Amino acid sequence: MTIKTIILAAGQGSRMRSKTPKVLHKIADKALLEHVCNTSLQFKDNEVFVIYGHGGEQVKTQLSSLNVSWIEQVSQLGTGHAVQQAEAEINDEDTVLILYGDVPLLKKSTIETLLANVSDNSLALLTVTLENPTGYGRIIRDSNQRVIKIVEQKDATASELQVNEGNTGILATQGKKLKIWLSRLGNNNAQEEYYLTDVIEMAVNDGLVIKTSQPETIDEVLGINNRQQLSHLERVYQGQQADKLMAAGVTLRDPARLDVRGEFSSLGQDIEVDINVIFEGTNSIADQVKIGANTLIINSIIEADVEILSHCIIDNAIVGKGSRVGPFARLRPQAKLGKNVHIGNFVEIKKSAIATGSKVNHLSYIGDSLIGRNVNIGAGTITCNYDGVNKFQTIIEEGAFIGSNTQLVAPISVGKNATIGAGSTLTKNAPADKLTLTRAKQITIKGWMRPVKKQD
Repeated sequence: MTIKTIILAAGQGSRMRSKTPKVLHKIADKALLEHVCNTSLQFKDNEVFVIYGHGGEQVKTQLSSLNVSWIEQVSQLGTGHAVQQAEAEINDEDTVLILYGDVPLLKKSTIETLLANVSDNSLALLTVTLENPTGYGRIIRDSNQRVIKIVEQKDATASELQVNEGNTGILATQGKKLKIWLSRLGNNNAQEEYYLTDVIEMAVNDGLVIKTSQPETIDEVLGINNRQQLSHLERVYQGQQADKLMAAGVTLRDPARLDVRGEFSSLGQDIEVDINVIFEGTNSIADQVKIGANTLIINSIIEADVEILSHCIIDNAIVGKGSRVGPFARLRPQAKLGKNVHIGNFVEIKKSAIATGSKVNHLSYIGDSLIGRNVNIGAGTITCNYDGVNKFQTIIEEGAFIGSNTQLVAPISVGKNATIGAGSTLTKNAPADKLTLTRAKQITIKGWMRPVKKQD
């Protein structure tokens, strides 16, 4: 089966009250339209067309990486008119699937059921039963419960408005038949628009059966028209991600206080995640990792038996087995920790490799550095790696001890088992196995008095 998916994404979204096109608003840091496209692209032999309009160039630019074709709807004259824009791309033998760029949580399994209902004698339609179907077109059935038409709310009679089966707008049918129905569409209705829903009655008149199916949950087919609906579906999506993590063996202290804005390349067993943790990008978390509250992890690899204490940022970094990070620590891109490394509170590591057993426990900045095994770096140590134009490397060999409040002005090397006295500023290499320090002579000024503010 060859599928042509047409995603309608031309709406302005005025109720969002935003300069950003509606389909570029995000759930889990991914545009609504991107969610829909990614689901569509899971199907083989499927070509995806996006019908864009308001803010179209912005939409195309931001989502240029998607493997889709873009078709502009210059004038927004209704859903039927939008589908007509792709008519030249539809072949008679295609199965045409119609989706919407502001309905981000539709599942692949729901689409599979819909597509299975397409045949020479049937059109497939996704409907939803609602307690309050206000705003939805109503599914009108005959006495034998066969669908005969869809009536938009503004055109419905009082009795039709009592129907609680609503139209999602999502349908699938054969290309040959759809092209015939599109050519018959008119705009004789309250909105003076070309309704795609009119093809349902045309199909019935042509002797086809309308086969309906429904999603597992209503949230799958909810569209987003305002910020409240965006917020609701964000929490629905995050709830789904939390369920997946717990099913995979992850302990979540509170599933409602978790955000997953990406994916996991691998997940180990017995992972524990405290509240308000955010995962972005692609992360790998190994066995028996503990992640403290209010932590952000981005595109990182966390190896087994690691403990990340609260309020940390781990950004494009690697944390080796058995290491401990935090609280209030930041690992910036290209930070690489070996096994059993300790990074303490208010420590920042950038573009540095720290080997097994080393410790940077307090109030330090380590940038552009290579640090050997079993190095101890005291509180307040700074690698001065940037001269305002270029960046230079600091090398600290294994076993070195760096005293508190030390500045290492790169490029510089500290030898194996060297000791640097507290309060030193080094601009030259420190030799192995020696004590190196720079310290001004301490003096006391006799007769000095602290200034006193004059009284008016």
